[in-house]
Amino acid sequence: MAVLVIAEHDNASLKAATRHALTAALQMGAEVHLLVAGSDCAAAAEQGARLLGVSKVLLADAPAHAHASAENLASQVLAIAGQYSHVVAAASASGKSFMPRVAALLDSAQVSDVVSVESSDTFVRPIYAGNALATVQSPDPIKVVTVRTTGFDAAADGGSAAVEVIAAVEGNPAVRFVGQEVTHSSRPELTSARVVVSGGRGMGSGENFVLLEGLADKLGGAVGASRAAVDAGFMPNDYQVGQTGKIVAPELYLAVGISGAIQHLAGMKDSKVIVAINKDPEAPIFQVADYGLVADLFEAVPQMSGSLG
Repeated sequence: MAVLVIAEHDNASLKAATRHALTAALQMGAEVHLLVAGSDCAAAAEQGARLLGVSKVLLADAPAHAHASAENLASQVLAIAGQYSHVVAAASASGKSFMPRVAALLDSAQVSDVVSVESSDTFVRPIYAGNALATVQSPDPIKVVTVRTTGFDAAADGGSAAVEVIAAVEGNPAVRFVGQEVTHSSRPELTSARVVVSGGRGMGSGENFVLLEGLADKLGGAVGASRAAVDAGFMPNDYQVGQTGKIVAPELYLAVGISGAIQHLAGMKDSKVIVAINKDPEAPIFQVADYGLVADLFEAVPQMSGSLG
């Protein structure tokens, strides 16, 4: 049987997480179908058809899917799940919202945050805030899997799959879209940025994050924050990197004024190169850093920015 991947998109284009989920799905089965459920989302479906490894794109286009509500998306997946051996999605905010509903309605035990695929029914996932890896085997006939995007490379373009229009489910009458608050930024998205500059409680205040924003702009990167900085009100929740925030694995991660709590390390320790700046030489962050600078961040960061021109 084929593997079904649930595409994450904004109705106009696919999000990067879909490419990583596809790579994982191809390790579970040779034939992979991509479900694009949205409203006026034909462009996203065409983009999915060009992904290397996709055998078929299923397009469910209806107003009920305009905002990817968990209730309606789960119902759409359930309508076709019986044809597949696996249902796969990225372990993003969206995936964490609707996939548990899918698993419960299928009476399957979801396998979450997979970082490696051993076989079609055996997966590796982190436990204890990433301090250990568990190998788990799923006996369920339909395996419901979310994958940590940092564990898999992004699938490339080069495919030419057919796009098949399928019947869209009716919207749940109990669900009504009220509104959303979107943060607009000229910087890259935190989870897909090549460079991430994060600040912690050591920044002292939200106003001081201007220092990191200037450095991030010169590096073409995104700005993140530790949970301590978010809890202190320095930055909004969507900037949080860590076990209860966003998982990132950029080519370069700069941790500025971050002590290195286990919760934070779980969200960034897979970064290719980690640079830490902290005035405390005993800070745990230095244990995972490739390069460490024991210095006052208010002196070091402006010097770094100045040296970049």
